[in-house]
Order: sequence, then structure tokens, then C-alpha cells
Amino acid sequence: MLSNLRTSVFVIAKTKGLGFSAATLVLLLSLLLAFAASLAEPNLDKTQALAQQRYGERAAQTVAAWRQLIEESRALPDNDKINKVNTFFNRRMQFKSDIEVYNQEDYWATPLEFMGNGAGDCEDFAISKYMTLQMLGIGNEHLRLVYVRYKVGNTTPVAHMVLGYYPQPTEEPLILDNMISSVRPASMRSDLSPVFSFNGDGLWVGGAATSSADPTARLSRWRDVLVRMRQEGL
Repeated sequence: MLSNLRTSVFVIAKTKGLGFSAATLVLLLSLLLAFAASLAEPNLDKTQALAQQRYGERAAQTVAAWRQLIEESRALPDNDKINKVNTFFNRRMQFKSDIEVYNQEDYWATPLEFMGNGAGDCEDFAISKYMTLQMLGIGNEHLRLVYVRYKVGNTTPVAHMVLGYYPQPTEEPLILDNMISSVRPASMRSDLSPVFSFNGDGLWVGGAATSSADPTARLSRWRDVLVRMRQEGL
């Protein structure tokens, strides 16, 4: 995005014959870059205010604790970040179905909605962990939301979502899961069978190495939750 903005400034100056001085171009570019950064920067004051307004004091305190977690974890190694974020949500949030919380069969909650209600299902845990780790500087190349089939013993497999952290894009991921307290390598999770995974950049089927689709085009719930997050300051 920033490279596109730089190109736009100089193209405008050239094609419109405006004759901008170098100093003016630098100022204009700086303003555009600052504007782009402001759009991308989360407004967590807004998020906390909405928590208080919509859900009350308990929710506002949860968001405040989440913000403290983010501030205290920024300088930590990635492994420490993923463990702290996994522990935060697994300990503080209750598992409840979408029917119980939203009276819907399948609803993907934003982190604000999840923390506001104090409960949610596996998608809500995974999405909130994903967004929090992104705020801590871990990029999409390291994170994927993973749809899996979860099977224990002789039980029938059930649909489930976890978050995968990839130290390198081709390496074995670590799995952040609301079903267990610890972060474990995928090879230690024989109870999980991946179906597909996605993030803000792509969608992968099974264990494919390359993306096969635009996730916002294929996954309407993902697109919708991203829109709501932007409206909530995230």
C-alpha cells in the first residue's frame, strides 16, 4: 500500500504538470503516508469505550486487561507471544455455542464481541488470538486460521477451528487451541485433521503449499467479521 502511495504522488505530479518542488512532494508524500498509517493503526480506546457502552464494566475490564497484555508482550520473542495470547483467551473466556450466545447456528465474532460476551465457540477463540498476534507484529506469513476435523477415540469427528503459527511458511505449525491449555506442534495433535486454512492473504486446501483462493471472496463470514472489526477500532 505504501509503495502504491509513493507511486501515486509522483504520477500525479508528472501527469498533471503541477510542477511540484521536491520539498512539496516530500510533504505531500509524508501526509499520505501518515494518513495510511492512521487507517491501519487500531484504535483501542474506541474498542474499550464500545465494550463499556455495549456490554458493561466487566467487558471493559477484560478489554483493558487485553490491552495490557498487548503492551507487555510487544518486545517478547514470538514463542512467548503465542503462549501468552493462548493462555489469556483460554483462561478468561468460556466455551459456548453460537446458539447459546447469538441464537444463530454459525456466527463469527469479533474480539470485542467475544470479550464483551465473555464466551464463544472455537472460531471466536481462533480469530481473537489471530488478531491479537497480528497487533503484536506477527505477520500473515506466520499465522493461519485452520479448519480441522477433531476426533477423540472412537467418537465421530466434529468440525473445529484452531490457529496455526508457522515459524517459517513451510515449517510445521504450532497449534493454538481452546480445547487444550498448551501450544503444541501439529505432529503432536493426532486428534486434528486439517481441511483448509486461511488468513488475510490466502486460502489453502489441506496441506497445500500455495494459496488457491482469495479468502474474502470465498469466505463471506471472514469478510463480514473483518468489516465489523474495522468499525470497532481494530
